[in-house]
Order: sequence, then C-alpha cells, then structure tokens
Amino acid sequence: MREMRDSGVEWIGEIPKDWNCCKQKYRFTLINGRAFKDNEFEEDGTYRILRVGNLFSNPVWYSSSLELEPDKYCEKGDLIYAWSMSYGPYIWNEEKVIYHYHIWKTKLVSDMDKMFSYYYLQALTESIKSQTHETTMGFVTMGIMNNSYIAYPRNIKEQKKISDYLDAKCSKIDEIIEKQLSIIEKLKEYKLSIITEAVTSGINPDVEMKDSGSVWFGNIPINWEMKRLKYVFHIQKDIAGEEGHTVLSITQRGIIPKDFSNNEGQFANSYANYQLVHKGDFAMNHMDLLTGWVDISKYEGVTSPDYRVFVLNDKNGMCPKYYLYMMQMCYSARIFYGLGQGVSGMGRWRLQADKFLNFYIPIPPYDEQKKIADYITDKVNHIEVEIDKRNKLIKKYQEYKKSLIYEVVTGKKEV
Repeated sequence: MREMRDSGVEWIGEIPKDWNCCKQKYRFTLINGRAFKDNEFEEDGTYRILRVGNLFSNPVWYSSSLELEPDKYCEKGDLIYAWSMSYGPYIWNEEKVIYHYHIWKTKLVSDMDKMFSYYYLQALTESIKSQTHETTMGFVTMGIMNNSYIAYPRNIKEQKKISDYLDAKCSKIDEIIEKQLSIIEKLKEYKLSIITEAVTSGINPDVEMKDSGSVWFGNIPINWEMKRLKYVFHIQKDIAGEEGHTVLSITQRGIIPKDFSNNEGQFANSYANYQLVHKGDFAMNHMDLLTGWVDISKYEGVTSPDYRVFVLNDKNGMCPKYYLYMMQMCYSARIFYGLGQGVSGMGRWRLQADKFLNFYIPIPPYDEQKKIADYITDKVNHIEVEIDKRNKLIKKYQEYKKSLIYEVVTGKKEV
C-alpha cells in the first residue's frame, strides 16, 4: 500500500505522498463562451450554438453566421464545462460549434492529461453540489472553479494510466446503464401502444369497426362518435390578480408545484398575472409541442398565462381520465405536433386554440370510457412499477460510478 498524506483540502482528503496539490487555475484556464442577443440567433446559420440544454435533452438548436475569434468555437475533443443550471464537465465529440456564455472551454497546461482533468472535474462537481445542496445555487462561478484545489500525479503517464482505467471501468458501467435505459424506452413504447390501442379502438377485440374519417385515428368501434374538442371542453382563463397562490409547472412528470430552490426554469417578477388552476382542471403546455405535456391538476394554484387551462363541459357525464389518456397519447404520438405551427427549429411549435378546439377525437359511450380508463390505469401502473425498478438500478450504478471516480482520481484507490 502506498504512503498517503493529508492534502489539506477537505473534499479531497488524503492523497498519495508523491502527488501534487494546488489551485486549479495553475493547471488549466477557463475560457468563457459568447453571450448572444436575441436578434443574433438564426434558424439556419453557419454554426450551431451549443447551449447548456443541448448537452442534455433539449433538441432545439439555435445557430449563427457570425465570424468570431478562435477561442469562441468549440471543436471535437475539447474539454468543456457547463457552469449554469446543470453544471459539469463534458468532452465535446461533434462538429465545430460556437459555445454559449454559460459554458467554459478549458486550456490545459502541457503536463495535464485531458481525460484525467475531465474525471477530476466530475469529482469536483459532485463535491460542489453536495456542499450547496441546501442553497439555491444553480451555477458555479469562475472564482469558485479557479480557486478549487486539484490533486494529481506529477507524471502525466500516471495521470493517463488513471484515466485509461476509469475509461474502461466507466464504459462498462455506462453499458449497464444504457441497457437499462433501452429497456425503459421499450417499456414506454409499450405503454404508449396500450394507451393508443385502448383510446382509439377500445378494449373489446371482437367489436365491429367503422371508418372514423380521421387520418389520425383510422377505424373506431361502430358505437363510438367523432366529436370536435369544443363540444367536450371549454377553455377558461381566470387571472389570479394577486400573489400568494401555489405556482404550478406543467412538466412531463405532470402538473407539480414549482420548485424555487433549484433555480431551474423561468421566474416571473410577479405571479399576480398568472391564471388560476383548480383541482380537476386540465392544463397543457401548448407552446412547445416537442417537450410540452398535458395533465389534470391535483392542486389549487396558478400557472403561466401562456399555457392553456380547459375543463370538461359535462363533468358528470364524461370520464376525465379517458380524455387525459387521449390527450397524452396525442402528445406522445406527435399528433398535436402535426397540428402545430410556428418555428420548430427555434423551439416554438404551438397548437393554436382554433386547431385545438376543432380537432376531432373518438368518443366512446360514458360507461365504456370508464372501463377503458380503468383498463389503461391498471396496465400503466404495472409498467410504471417496472420502470421505477429500472430507474432505481440506474441510480445505484450512477452512485457507484461517482464513488469510483472520486476514489481513483484522488489516489485513494490505486490502479
């Protein structure tokens, strides 16, 4: 076992005796990306603009034809760091892009291995997150980063040995995680197929069918009707006119109270102009048909005046859950997307009110609506249990990966 010494840095702890430890700013430089004005974004510019959201799941890209100084471009192989909202290091592996102000590009000194630095930044990020867990900090300042300490082997070959080891180990962990994610995607597809089949064809396989007259729904049971949504729902918009209401967000996890502690999403100067949402009301984000969603509210509160709140015309003679499954299917199957208009490349693809209200959907008899809703709920609950199990397994491997990186990159685990 190698001899260890105290690094003098709390989160790093003990390090091998022959390792160095200094402030990060002496090992690599952080270079800010470019801050853009709204009128500088283009839909079809020369270069894509890499924003923090694009490093995760945001499919919407802006672009620009501006010619900038060389250090404002990010190229394949660059080590970058997102410092706002979802912060952490990344190796950029695509074509040349302009990187946004909320991202730093790194410039390493000659005796620092890039991948060792990448894994160190992962460990540092986890430390920062754990220290700021109880705060509203949604970003990392350059001052914090420059004055954070890095422990490292003086010999770059030893650094590379460590990064190669972590590459191999993390690759295997990532394979396990990817396999679970693939299974989850298949389960979600299966869930969508169950919902789609039930809300468009019913649950009686022997029923006689007829043409719905809709390109979206094909054949439907012979005793069903096709009705425009305006005969099922009406849109309501009641502005709160005062502060003090629970602010509700419409997410793909449903309608939930907005979490102000994580600094994520948009914030309003005043919520008095938000619209009221009551328990049992339907609400949808019709502004973005790619990432938006629809749900029935379980809460009293307010939501953005840009969203759409609507209620059933006959709350006693209609089954809310049937219509909710129908609406969610229209999002997931991109039916609403096909009715939208706007600028999809800029993340503005909207379902206008007239298109929404005049959209035809299949309507079963009331008793059948309830049976279909109960059938879907039972099936979906079993699928959600399996998805939850897979997500817990993913979290377990993610935590193991974080622990492994920390142990190796600080020299506590010898490779």
